[in-house]
Amino acid sequence: MSNYAFEILGVQLSFRTDASSDRIEKAVALLEERYGTLSERGRSISKEKLLIFLALGLADDLLQVTDKVKSTDSRIEGLLHRMDNNGIS
Repeated sequence: MSNYAFEILGVQLSFRTDASSDRIEKAVALLEERYGTLSERGRSISKEKLLIFLALGLADDLLQVTDKVKSTDSRIEGLLHRMDNNGIS
């Protein structure tokens, strides 16, 4: 596990994780980019509300990707079943 300590969106964070430093940097960049986009649109919205909108957006992204993975898995299982029934290996 690696230790990380940095500032993101004005907040100091430190934590340990097995994630690579490249993945952490990409995650930080994504958060900062999306926060910047949201803050430009809602200049009079509090930071807390912006962070909630950011979290909702990321949660929605995760749910969409999860649904796509489930759909793809189901299609693959169906294709494999058809191949088995047709004697294709």
